[in-house]
Amino acid sequence: MKMIFVGAIAAVAFAATPASAAITVFTGDTTTGPTFNRPLSGRPPTNLSGVGTAVRYFVTPFTVTLAGNYNFLNSAVYDAYLGIHANSFNPSNALVNALAYDDDAGPGSDSQILGLGLNAGVSYFAVSSSFANNDFGAFRLTIDGPGNIIGGNVAAVPEPATWALMIFGFGLVGFAMRRRRQRVTITYA
Repeated sequence: MKMIFVGAIAAVAFAATPASAAITVFTGDTTTGPTFNRPLSGRPPTNLSGVGTAVRYFVTPFTVTLAGNYNFLNSAVYDAYLGIHANSFNPSNALVNALAYDDDAGPGSDSQILGLGLNAGVSYFAVSSSFANNDFGAFRLTIDGPGNIIGGNVAAVPEPATWALMIFGFGLVGFAMRRRRQRVTITYA
């Protein structure tokens, strides 16, 4: 009985720990990607570029597990550009569903979108591209915020409360198996 009480206290304490999301990193390469006329910077963008009329792009679909403000950083050796779309991304009509686009995050060639409000369960699309038509290559997209980011080849990680319930359940099954008395039937001939 003492084991169940200690296990229950540990499970409740573990479940009460606030969930903290890890930083999620996606990588890709725009070198052989399709092209589109990218939007100008804005939240939301309102016009298409006159310079980036046929930039190569790579789309990373993702969702978030908690609503809140999320930060995006797109790093590349070329002049990176980053856009976020909600619900769908249509390269032939790039302004539709566009939440934000950014060119430069200060010095260097990174693009950054800070504090973008996202909702749990909505399909989002990060569009990694470049400033000019002749810029392309490998990129690194980093996303962080209050919830977990699920998309691409990133697997979902259970929340602490889920782990606590699983551990508690395994403990109860183990305890029940240990306490179960075995019945032995002896037959005399």
